[in-house]
Order: sequence, then C-alpha cells, then structure tokens
Amino acid sequence: MKITDVKAHIVRQPEISLIGDGTQDSVIIRIDTDEGIYGLAEVDSAPYLVKQAIDMPDSHSAQRGMRNVLLGMDPLATEVIWDKLYESTYYYARGGAGMHAISGIDMALWDIRGKALGVPVYQLMGGAYQKRIPAYISILMPSTEDEVKQLVDYHMTSGYSGIKFGWGNLGDDMAHDLKLVRAARKALGADKLLMIDIAMNWREYKTALDACHAYEQEGVYWVEEPFRVEQPEMFARLRGETSLNITAGEELSALGEFESYLEKGCLDILQPDLSRCGGLTIGKKILDAAKRYQVPIIPHNFKSGLLMSATLQYIATLPDARYLEYCGQETVLSRSLITEPVTVKDGWVEIPDRPGLGIELNMDTVNRYRVQ
Repeated sequence: MKITDVKAHIVRQPEISLIGDGTQDSVIIRIDTDEGIYGLAEVDSAPYLVKQAIDMPDSHSAQRGMRNVLLGMDPLATEVIWDKLYESTYYYARGGAGMHAISGIDMALWDIRGKALGVPVYQLMGGAYQKRIPAYISILMPSTEDEVKQLVDYHMTSGYSGIKFGWGNLGDDMAHDLKLVRAARKALGADKLLMIDIAMNWREYKTALDACHAYEQEGVYWVEEPFRVEQPEMFARLRGETSLNITAGEELSALGEFESYLEKGCLDILQPDLSRCGGLTIGKKILDAAKRYQVPIIPHNFKSGLLMSATLQYIATLPDARYLEYCGQETVLSRSLITEPVTVKDGWVEIPDRPGLGIELNMDTVNRYRVQ
C-alpha cells in the first residue's frame, strides 16, 4: 500500500469571535492510498498554518512540504513516517503549527492502519483497558455569577462527573474569579468535580498561590495551565505549595517536552492533546513516560467529535484512565462534523469499536463550511 495524496481542508464558521473557542474553525486532514483506504484526522491549531505546512513546496532537506514527504510511502509504517517527517521539517516543525500538522498526519495514518486490518486503533496500540469512560463537560468561563449557574444547570442534567470552566477573563481579577468559582461550586453541589483552566494567564507567583489557596476552600479538583509553559519551575513550585492538582500538557509538543515536565515534577495530571503532541505515535510514548513517573493522563480534547474519536481510542489504552474531556461549546462544527457524533449517556461515553478511529465525515457540513 502506498500514499497517493494528502489534503488539508479548512472548515470555518462565517463569523469568528476572538474568544478561546477552537470549535469555530478547524483543519481536517485526509490521506488517500492506492488501495482506496483513506485516513481522517482533525487538528486543534491555526488551520491556515497547518495547511501551509502540508501543501508548501520543498525548500531544502530539512524544510520540506509534508505532502511531498509522504507521497509514495507505506502508510502502515507509522514510526518510520513520523521520524521522516520530523527530519524533513526540522527547521519549522519542532513545535507549534508544524508539529500540530505532523500530529494530524499521524492520527490519519493510524486510522488507515485500523481500517486496513479491520480493527479499532486501540487494538493496534496494545488493547483496551476500558470500553467506556466517564466524561466531564468543558466550557468557557462566562463573566457573571448568574451565567455560571445557568451553564451548570443546563449541562449537568446529562450526568457529567464534573465541569471545567476555562479561559474567558480568568486571571485578570482574582476577586472576581473567586466569585465565579464560588458560584460554580454552589450550583454544582459538593459531589461533582470542579476544574478551573487559567489558560496561562497568571503572571505573578503570589497571585497564583493565593488563588489556589482560595480555590482549595471551594473543593476545586485541579487548576490547569496556571502559567506559560516556558516556566516549568513555577509549575513545580506551585505544585509543592498547594493541595490542588496542577495540570497542563496541551501546549507541550513532542516527547522531550513532556519528559522534561515529568522529570521536574511539574504536574499532578498530564494533559497531552493528540493533535498537538505528535499524534498517537508520540501519545503512546508519553504514556510510557507517565507510567515511569506515576503521573496519570487525562487528555486535552476541545474540538469536534473527529478529534474526540481519536482521543477515545487513546483513552482506551490508558491503564488508569479517569475522565474524557467533552467539549461543551455548541457550534455547528463541534456537533455535526462527523456522521455519528460522540454522545454522553448518564455521564458516560462508549469507546467506538469500529475499524480505525471509527468515524466518517458529515460531508454536508464539510461542503457547507469549507473555505479551502
């Protein structure tokens, strides 16, 4: 089997709001083969940059267009292809949108492998420890306490294990943030998880520590990405001075950055995003590293059902899987990009057992919102 084509399609809502909502647009990667089997994946990144990395002409041996690298290769050789892509794009893809493009390509290749062999991807990765997983709902933090209560009341009827509020204006005003957190806890009650994603917006260590101590009193389960990822020493220090779980991972790329964070004792929970970390090939290696340091993994997943399907395959292989992050942003792309949306029943999500990633695109949605 050989790769015959690689395409990156951008889908986008007509209007985009400058908020932390990655479901307003997306880039879909499709890899075709000479045997008619194709693989699909979605990348949570800057769509136009990902597409450029795939479509660009070659410049020199370490700055090639990814499509050119892939043509004619055996799609089942996922490890060989990953190494070849990394070497051929070293000048621009060690992180950022270049690494995100590699991640999407890798997931699409695993989709092909599963389809070719007639098994779900989790079987190719060593088998499933679980066939379903409890979900928590993940949404953007609104600006008022009333809105917080409304969102909790609306979403928690589905039986989620908890709720994560993130982005919005969190980190700008500690006193106001605490009011919102207290409103969330009051609306949730004492028996549901409450997570807060600061989105790297704390700049001063004392602000972070004071906020965490206040959040401890509200039973917050974790604080996510309190600082920018270039400050691992602040993550480690904060982890040592609060009882809250400190989490991060969606902004880390490739294996080395994850190993560095684990070695430095930065995190209580690791959150790799398969569409950013290097795909399933690197995700498996991250799992091996996390096992050595006894750090659990709860993957980041804030996109449509296309990325969620890959995340579910990965979650099946985690021996200590805890929760699925279920994106609560109700955009047309988040809910209708695939033909069989991922659904929550009584707080749980079933892991697909269809070949590959177990998904097909809803071409009506793709054709309506495709811009490139």
